[in-house]
Amino acid sequence: MPGHRIFFCALPLVLLSLAGCELGPESPRGFALPEGDAEAGKQTFVELRCHDCHSAEGVPQRDPEATDIHLPLGGKSTRVTTYAALVTSIINPSHRYSSRLPRSVSTEDGESRMPVYNDLMTVTELIDLVAFLQPQYEVIVISPNSYETYYP
Repeated sequence: MPGHRIFFCALPLVLLSLAGCELGPESPRGFALPEGDAEAGKQTFVELRCHDCHSAEGVPQRDPEATDIHLPLGGKSTRVTTYAALVTSIINPSHRYSSRLPRSVSTEDGESRMPVYNDLMTVTELIDLVAFLQPQYEVIVISPNSYETYYP
């Protein structure tokens, strides 16, 4: 019975993948911040001078000629930009640093040139900043291709 062989061959793979989902002390499960104030977040964006290097809806970059960095925030993406991803990007800018970004935005070590604001902003300011930024990302749904079956 070939169907049974496939089942028993696939079973260990399924069990291994489930074991990888084990919740340990490093799991983000259960992490939640209160709802933020987007208007206060916009104000924080300006006060922390995020607009020196970034632009966001309603806040143009302060002086694009004054820096070699311009990274627009928000816009269309094929992936959901989650609340957690934005929090992580703010408190640990080099966490998921993309090598596709221009060299002008990284150090010689390949780290983000974005300053770490952890000692400068309050948790409330962080929450509000993310409440301002998160709605600015729009997910583009890509429709799958439909290929006709090829019969030689």
